[in-house]
Amino acid sequence: MPELPEVEIVARRLNSSLLGARVESAVAPGMNVMKTFEPGLEELVGREVTGVRRVGKMPVVEFGELALLVHLMSAGRLRVFDKRASIKDRASRVLIRLEDGRELRLREFGTKQRAWAKLLPVEAVVEDEMVKSLGPEAWPPPRLEVLAAAIDVPRHLHPLLRHQKDIAGIGRSWVDEILWEARLSPFKKGSELDPEEVERLHRGLHVLGDAIDHYEETIGAEVPDKVPMPLQVHRREGEPCPRCGTTIEAVFFSEHQMNYCPKEQTGGRVLKDRRLSKLLK
Repeated sequence: MPELPEVEIVARRLNSSLLGARVESAVAPGMNVMKTFEPGLEELVGREVTGVRRVGKMPVVEFGELALLVHLMSAGRLRVFDKRASIKDRASRVLIRLEDGRELRLREFGTKQRAWAKLLPVEAVVEDEMVKSLGPEAWPPPRLEVLAAAIDVPRHLHPLLRHQKDIAGIGRSWVDEILWEARLSPFKKGSELDPEEVERLHRGLHVLGDAIDHYEETIGAEVPDKVPMPLQVHRREGEPCPRCGTTIEAVFFSEHQMNYCPKEQTGGRVLKDRRLSKLLK
């Protein structure tokens, strides 16, 4: 799933590319993609793109008084293409065709078809149920006391930091990186952190900004579907820790995995199975 750094660079590149472009037509081939019906997509015809931004992990494309809020879910991608797709294209979910011949296309790969979009008055975005429920943005980092309050709950840090209602923008890839940077066990509970550990976690959020800076330097005008993420530990099980050389370990779940350095994060203890997670606190 695209996370905060990846959605941020997409929003920046789309903003540069689309600003001032006028809409010729807008359709939604995906049967269930639009979660709003009034106003309809036809209301975008003749409007100019006035900005593209990000909220949490969701892109927001603004057309003057209207805004398209997009949730990419796990397999959605939002890109501009020079050539237009067929309306029968199975991956196409929303097609916004521009007068200059280009097309802003929301695509979704796979069979689950979970990506969605809402067309709202621009001032209503902040009041949308998904947006309103978000916790503080992970980048730029919230104030230390705001982060401390957000994570002061008896849940393991790994799922806690991925829970968008507690802190917005972090997913499965970057939570591994943040916890490794902060030298914190993914199985430690938020309510168990002492003030020094909270400060380390707060400082560790800089990896999100570092990733955005990396993308600014390495990604051109078009963002690829698979962004080459500058990851240190995520999905690097079996490789040496970049800091201490200890072998990076993994815990596998049904739909994702978690990576960590035993020496620096779990006191040398290696967890091979999620059923033993109670041993790492």
